[in-house]
Amino acid sequence: MTTIVVLFNLKDGTDRSAYEAWAKETDLKTVRSLASISSFNVFRANGLLGTEDPSPFEYVEIIDVADMAKFGEEVGTDVMQKVAGEFQGFADNPMFILTDNIES
Repeated sequence: MTTIVVLFNLKDGTDRSAYEAWAKETDLKTVRSLASISSFNVFRANGLLGTEDPSPFEYVEIIDVADMAKFGEEVGTDVMQKVAGEFQGFADNPMFILTDNIES
């Protein structure tokens, strides 16, 4: 299984509540419905452990992908292209980090 970790901030001027409403109603529901996805969660970062410093990123997404080949196919659908475009409208230069569990 591959886990995709997405780190991002919202674009300047983006309404946080508008993004979070969209994430709950559109992003989470759509991505979770994909056959290739084991789980998908979005987290709002609150700070850095042991400090008063803010997180360098406002949001973190964790996407557990059971089948990367199938995921590649599903991402190419019109529905997912629409969701991806909407996400790009909110997120400022998101980083998509591919990871493998060292215990797998």
